[in-house]
Amino acid sequence: MSEHEEASASKSQHPRWKHDGVRVIKGDQLDANTAQTPGMYRQAAINHARVGAQKIWAGTVTIEPDAKTGVHHHGELESVIFVLRGKARIRWGDNLEFVAEAEPGDFIFVPPFVPHQEINADPDNVLECVLVRSDNEAVVVNMTDIEPVEKPEAVYWTDPIHQRSPSGE
Repeated sequence: MSEHEEASASKSQHPRWKHDGVRVIKGDQLDANTAQTPGMYRQAAINHARVGAQKIWAGTVTIEPDAKTGVHHHGELESVIFVLRGKARIRWGDNLEFVAEAEPGDFIFVPPFVPHQEINADPDNVLECVLVRSDNEAVVVNMTDIEPVEKPEAVYWTDPIHQRSPSGE
């Protein structure tokens, strides 16, 4: 079978793939009609309503210089935040008693039901991130009854594969 015949056969076997296969969502086509948290601006790229996603939600989030979000969690969902630009500071815990920072190229993982707050630690530049969640719709539970501790404990996490012994080995 020639390349042309193979291409034609492939077309006829999966005609719906033209519109139901891969989708490219342009940056100027993101949808702000999604769950929001005070202090940040989310835009959906991938969700069930837009592209038929079954198991993920993906989009962008921006936080203005020196701004912070309200305290919130995402129910049963796991979240991944990838920092594109700026300096992210994230606080978490029942009273936001823990804190860590992330820079461009860093990933942040937020487990289900963990109360957290994103902070733009840069006084001059917008924080820009890509956000992915483990369900096809945005779940945001804004929490107003949290009393944050004054001085959170800095946490420097290292995955079990890359941990070193106290001797540095």
